[in-house]
Amino acid sequence: MSDGRDHLSRAEIAKDAIQAGAEAAAHTVGEVATILTRAVGDLASAVGGFATEVFEIRDASRRALAEHDELPEDQSKTSLNEAIRNDPS
Repeated sequence: MSDGRDHLSRAEIAKDAIQAGAEAAAHTVGEVATILTRAVGDLASAVGGFATEVFEIRDASRRALAEHDELPEDQSKTSLNEAIRNDPS
């Protein structure tokens, strides 16, 4: 007569434990990869946004110097570079 429990060998128990551990590890690696992928994407987006702002600031500075000095647009680049070089700070 059976007591209602499955009779598993030590090998089967060990195999099940190894399988469960491998599945848990694979799941965790997948979660970490997702986190890292999202973080890299967020970082790229932030750096790209910052670069865009820097370009916009540079262009606005050139336009402001061109208006101030009443120079043609192509000469304002030289004027901006000179202003930056001559800035005491």
